[in-house]
Amino acid sequence: MTETSYKQLRRSRTDKVVAGVCGGFARYLGLDPVVVRVLYVIGTFLTGGALLLGYLVIWLVMPEEA
Repeated sequence: MTETSYKQLRRSRTDKVVAGVCGGFARYLGLDPVVVRVLYVIGTFLTGGALLLGYLVIWLVMPEEA
């Protein structure tokens, strides 16, 4: 296995409520996971629920951390 010099975006195994997507984004961005979840809920309301479909797609595409 080779070492990478960049951060990898991965779903969190330890900091998850549903699938670890928000926890993974929080770790990648260096933010508190609660902040990311609150922003996600606000964004879901603002987009009329479109981010729910986005969450499902990200859940399928984003690899889980090792």
